[in-house]
Amino acid sequence: MSPARHRILGDRERFVAFAFAAADLLVEVAQDGRIGFAAGAFRARLGKPPESFVGTDPVRLVAPEDRRLFATALAMLPGRGRLAPTAFRLADGDHTPFSVSGLHILSSDSSARLCLAFSPLPAAPDLRPADAAALLREAEQRLRAGTAEHLTLIETGNAICSATTERVEQALREEAGAEALAAQLGPGRYGVLAGEDQALPDLGALAARLERLLGTQAGALLSVTQVELAGGALTASQAARALRHGLGAFARFGAAGLRDAGFAQGLGGVVARVTERAGALRRIIADRRFRLEFQPIVDLGTRQVHHHEALLRLAPGALAPGEGPQEFVSLAETIGLTEELDLAVASMALAAAHAVPEGRHVAFNLSGLSVQSAGFRKRLLAALDRDPRGTRRVMVELTESVEIEDEEAAATTLRGLRKRGVPVCIDDFGAGAAAFRYLKAFPTDYVKVDGSYVQAALTSERDRSFVAAMVDLSLAVGAQVVAERIETEAAAQAMQALGVHYGQGWLFGKPGPL
Repeated sequence: MSPARHRILGDRERFVAFAFAAADLLVEVAQDGRIGFAAGAFRARLGKPPESFVGTDPVRLVAPEDRRLFATALAMLPGRGRLAPTAFRLADGDHTPFSVSGLHILSSDSSARLCLAFSPLPAAPDLRPADAAALLREAEQRLRAGTAEHLTLIETGNAICSATTERVEQALREEAGAEALAAQLGPGRYGVLAGEDQALPDLGALAARLERLLGTQAGALLSVTQVELAGGALTASQAARALRHGLGAFARFGAAGLRDAGFAQGLGGVVARVTERAGALRRIIADRRFRLEFQPIVDLGTRQVHHHEALLRLAPGALAPGEGPQEFVSLAETIGLTEELDLAVASMALAAAHAVPEGRHVAFNLSGLSVQSAGFRKRLLAALDRDPRGTRRVMVELTESVEIEDEEAAATTLRGLRKRGVPVCIDDFGAGAAAFRYLKAFPTDYVKVDGSYVQAALTSERDRSFVAAMVDLSLAVGAQVVAERIETEAAAQAMQALGVHYGQGWLFGKPGPL
């Protein structure tokens, strides 16, 4: 770990982070009895941004029937020094019960302040099943920690119904133990990661239970396999990329895909098998056997196109059947061709950007691997300097398919881009654990909320609050917010109500020619 990773949070920032972890709303009341500072999920809870409450009476935050008691509690707070967690109803539509705690402090200018934290009442833990992304993230984190683990992979047929899929996932969790993660990786394909320091599931018992569950259905059990997650001579990053590629092959092709990917020889075998394809992949990049398609991103207020995202599309026959753009990027990352691919995409995006009006942009993706490289930085910035007209019309989206290890080097690259007027967007915000750290570490103009959260927010109050918190956090660092996977008018209106500026999805247009 680089030294910069240890200097991410100062004491003040750490205390603020703890406060946000415990509360939805943070409020500071000045000596005049008015709110002087507000932060948190105000949009999700009260329908307005935090700054709109500054200068108002704090009693307006609670339901009318509780305001007299709340005002009394605030009046007594200076004498007591502290308000223990106390239940008050919030001034939202449902008058939701909240826990409010407070502290009376003196600031550096000797003026008194009341610091209030509004927290939801404790709820039962979120025990929803893990998804494939969560399973992969946990496996990658264990690899990076240097802990040898095993992953159990189960393949059934594809024809089982959704109700049976839920029963399969439940059976996997019960057999593997309470601390295990179990998730569907693809149709009829599942992964189970045992809890740390937990015994591996008994494969015989697991197979027998699944066979009883599936019975004579068309989705009969095909295989149960355990693979060792040990990097061997690979670096942690190489092992993580190999794991990502191998599980992608299993999700698409099952046990046969695992064998073809080289998993029989462990993660090193995956790298060796992919390396055999390096020459062909390098020729695909050099010969530009791919094209860019462009999807519009629109202003949710005006519905006017703000910019386009350039999306990679492979030429027919460039890769094996079943492999697409994401697999191509994964292959390039695994064998070290990411910089060549990113430079090729940047060159094509620059050329395409000449066709858009002044003030509109074409966004292209940059991998976390590339932005850490001094050599890549030099070549990319030189390409931008050779084409000032195109440079004025492009922006970059930093992807999190690979975790950035040298954050200072990456920040240097991004600062070089912004110095040339190229805006920076953090892609798939919320999908990976590192995105929140990137928001602090890197100069950021836009944040793109991962589409899974956008979809979940339409039906789940918990996920809606999470999106609102991401919006507020982004605005706090001066970044505007883009929401992915806007497919309905209801989704567009829901995101706009949460303070999201821009939307991308089939409601506004599918990828196509610029």
